[in-house]
Amino acid sequence: MLSFALPVLVALAAFAREAVAACNRTYLLEFADAYVFAHENGQVSYLENIADNFTYVENNKTHEITSGIFDNAFVIDHRHTIADTVECATYTELIITRNASGASTPHVIGTQIRHDPADMSCYLIDLLVSGPGSWLFNASQTLYWVKRESWPVIDEARRDTRAALKAAADAYLDMWSNKSAVDAVPWGTPCARLEGSVYTGNGGPNDSCKPGIPTNNNQAPNSHRRYVIDESYGSVDVLCIFEHLANAPDSHEFRLENGKLRYVHTITLADSAVVHP
Repeated sequence: MLSFALPVLVALAAFAREAVAACNRTYLLEFADAYVFAHENGQVSYLENIADNFTYVENNKTHEITSGIFDNAFVIDHRHTIADTVECATYTELIITRNASGASTPHVIGTQIRHDPADMSCYLIDLLVSGPGSWLFNASQTLYWVKRESWPVIDEARRDTRAALKAAADAYLDMWSNKSAVDAVPWGTPCARLEGSVYTGNGGPNDSCKPGIPTNNNQAPNSHRRYVIDESYGSVDVLCIFEHLANAPDSHEFRLENGKLRYVHTITLADSAVVHP
């Protein structure tokens, strides 16, 4: 299933070591715009400056990009992008309920895009595409809750560090395999988790992200983690493998405010018919 993982991760580590200077944030966001535009038109030709060693990974499997999700033109109901100028990467969350012809085509997509810091060429598009049958999937309900959240840019003086954001994400994802990780998560109040389409809160001041957290802490780990961190939004996205859910591809995006967890968005490609909370 993960034949792509080791060479890709080795490449990512090499690029990270070479990224001495910060990547151009404007360029990162412009490429993310082009990526979204390609979805809106069903045309990958809108993507330029593609590296010779480009890899396209969809749901943790390597594909030709022309055989993936880009075979349809979608109406984008929601789009959210963060940019990581250290890792030269972006993460984009898309919610789609219909295509350009108006037909129902519900998807929630989470995409990490990585660039070579030397010439800003795109060498990896790594995305999860959830649809009907995925864990707790309902694109319209996901859209309902997302529209009620607020993710503004955080004042520079109040931003958490990259290390703090990564540590919070790792502690959360370690809860399945490490009991002590529960206490390492910087739980906030209010905090709301959007798990597929299910929301742990109602928009109130006492919302909590703790309902439904693992009580069995001896499960297989969440592995093959790939990070995009944007301090300006207090956000970190992690693509990973939920080994205890039959190696389900997964995305967890976290937002911290004042050092505390505020929002969690998840996309998990496990079968809702066979997976239980």
